Amino acid sequence: MSDASAVHSSPSSLSYFRWAFIVTVAGLALGALVGWLYTGTVPGTLSIFFICAVLAVLEISLSFDNAVVNANKLKTMTPLWQRRFLTWGILIAVFGMRIVFPLAIVVVAAGIGPIAALDLAINRPHDYAAIMHEAHLGIAAFGGSFLMMVALAYFFDKDKDIHWVKPIERRLSRAADVRGIEITFVLLMIVLFTKLIGPERGGEFMTAAIWGLVTFLVVDVLRHMLDRADKGLDAAARGGMGAFLYLEVLDASFSFDGVIGAFALTQNLFVIAIGLGIGAMYVRSMTIMLVEKGTLAEYRYLEHGAFYAIFILGVIMYCQTMVHIPEVVTGLGGAVLIGIALFSSIRWNRRHGNGD
Repeated sequence: MSDASAVHSSPSSLSYFRWAFIVTVAGLALGALVGWLYTGTVPGTLSIFFICAVLAVLEISLSFDNAVVNANKLKTMTPLWQRRFLTWGILIAVFGMRIVFPLAIVVVAAGIGPIAALDLAINRPHDYAAIMHEAHLGIAAFGGSFLMMVALAYFFDKDKDIHWVKPIERRLSRAADVRGIEITFVLLMIVLFTKLIGPERGGEFMTAAIWGLVTFLVVDVLRHMLDRADKGLDAAARGGMGAFLYLEVLDASFSFDGVIGAFALTQNLFVIAIGLGIGAMYVRSMTIMLVEKGTLAEYRYLEHGAFYAIFILGVIMYCQTMVHIPEVVTGLGGAVLIGIALFSSIRWNRRHGNGD
């Protein structure tokens, strides 16, 4: 990127959030309308309006590490595929994961058709929420495995030469020569939690967790195959379909926690979609800002903090199959880790003369 374009993109970080602000206003207005249609009262309308706002904050707090990881992958993609991810990807994230995905779970779990599932969501939201909660174990097991593999693949990398928590990360980097070590670690975690959950639902956990592991491996293989095929093309024709596919599955895994956690506040599918959709727009804006401003390069430990947060989120999703862990704890934990990583990066820059 030229110096002129860098100067042009630097005026204000708020400019990156213009569309997020627009969607916030439109979403909260729509939430108020949904509240009025469902309750017909001012207090009921205000209550749903407030829930939409809380869900948006919940999504932002849970997904900041997702924005960092997205930016880390996006910076290697061509501008064409960056735009595709930031346009198609947000549609898939908002409509696919916040509306279609919960309906699909109810369709499979209850053995009913999509129209019947939508009718259930509209007219019998408590029954709809009960089915979603029943499916929580499998969703958490699947998402936990996938996210742990994402984090471990980052740390078990023999070419990784920047280490934040040096005693741990240097050893993990050297251990990357042991073939399949991250897979072995996740399999041991699966066996441990299967034992802890017990025979009644342990089999269900193990099946879903292994599918999460297999999905990561399949997506990773496809990503490398597609990206290798891209390298055979000229620079103008290169796409990044492999990275796009990887990011979409990663986004879906991050969405599991927020979608399930939202049912603790409301059983209304449309309120959940509005609130989490608003939050998803802020995550998109943060991703664009991180890529265009070169924040990851400027703050060397920021992505380390994000991947630690991803690993912990994966473990928490496993733990949530046995005990309830408030989403506030999950969100704050990730934010604190990233905040510490940011502080460490700023301190490193000052020590090495890279500060302002």
